[in-house]
Amino acid sequence: MRFNEEYQKKLVTPEEAVRVVKSGDWVDYASFSGQVIELDKALAARAEELFDVKIRAVTALRTPEVVKADPEAKHFVYNNWHFSGLDRKLHDKGLCWHIPLLYHELPGYYRRFLDIDVLMIPVSSMDEHGFFNFGPQASHAKAMCEKAKVIILEVNPNIPRCLGGREEGIHLSEVNYIVEANWPLPQVPAGIPTEIEKKIASYIMSELEDGSCIQLGIGGMPNAVGQMIAQSDLKDLGIHSEMFTESMVEMVEAGRVTGARKTIDRYKIGYTFSFGTQKTYDFLNNNPMCVIYPVDYVNDPFIIAQNDKVVSINNCIEVDLTGQVCSESSGTRHISGTGGQFDFAYGAYRSKGGKSFIAMESTFKKGEELRSRIKPILTPGAVVTTHRSVVYYLVTEYGIANLKGKSTWERAEALISIAHPDFREDLIKEAEELGVWRQSNRF
Repeated sequence: MRFNEEYQKKLVTPEEAVRVVKSGDWVDYASFSGQVIELDKALAARAEELFDVKIRAVTALRTPEVVKADPEAKHFVYNNWHFSGLDRKLHDKGLCWHIPLLYHELPGYYRRFLDIDVLMIPVSSMDEHGFFNFGPQASHAKAMCEKAKVIILEVNPNIPRCLGGREEGIHLSEVNYIVEANWPLPQVPAGIPTEIEKKIASYIMSELEDGSCIQLGIGGMPNAVGQMIAQSDLKDLGIHSEMFTESMVEMVEAGRVTGARKTIDRYKIGYTFSFGTQKTYDFLNNNPMCVIYPVDYVNDPFIIAQNDKVVSINNCIEVDLTGQVCSESSGTRHISGTGGQFDFAYGAYRSKGGKSFIAMESTFKKGEELRSRIKPILTPGAVVTTHRSVVYYLVTEYGIANLKGKSTWERAEALISIAHPDFREDLIKEAEELGVWRQSNRF
């Protein structure tokens, strides 16, 4: 292979590669299942000699070694665009900071506003043309490469080759250093949906039809919908989704997905990142049915809307009686991030025949106390993820409510009708005090 000589010249140990990092630098670790392991360990080993090294990542599936090596955050400042459960726990300890975003805008943030001194990014093995593939995390990878002063690849043969699309890889000539690694991709099983999640999913299933183009978010309930789709008799479904999920593999294998009725990327599955089990990664590897794109394509509401019958399905944490949706914090405690919820809620509504669903269990437990997720007002400090004017359908185990075109009192009525029965009378009293209830209301 004619690129081997250049490859060998750029090949260094992780310890040699991280010597380029200086105090005060901005370092990016890439995202999701594709975050560096060997380079992270090597950089952590330099903790005592570095100060104010600022790191950006997305949804860590392993606790970064730089955080473990610096429990007081004196040397490394770890920032994240969208929290995983691990990131959330680090945030609780003051070891992780959140960066708000609209996900479809993220590549533009890098190209317009952000600096990267050192980019460390995992890739698949080099092909015969000198290209490395970003694997299942194209997202904003190419935009980071364009802005990085130094690019270090962590080459891992276990990373699947995810076909594009566009901006799915980088050429050997564009990189500064190469490090070789051989770690397994994180295994993130979809989990078994609860009975409540299945009930919620059943309401959404009744709204699907042949030719629908599906987006599923993270969590048990969207996964429950995916499993029900696989077991249904729906035909010619499409997939255009920021995340490619394990249940989508089931949908394809069951013959539900052809993409034949899509108007863009026809016969193809469009996505921007994925994590799951090895079954998911094996499905994506060299699969011409799947095309990975940067997120400013996949999540652009005006691209989403070009397909007909787009169905967007996402979770939330709580909603107030006017329809404001919080999906990323519990009061002031940060839980996840905006992600693509707004992008797909807006894009699905603009789609001909499209529908967006935001789902939640009607209650949660605080200790032994049962509390409602439908509230008169959001918990103080709660982040509004999806504006009340953008919200379309809200779903709980007690039903489904369409908020489009409804006045404040109609919204209150619709939301209280899908609240847990134990909380409805109190919610009515609160609605009266807030001036969003009429004596003639009923549900």
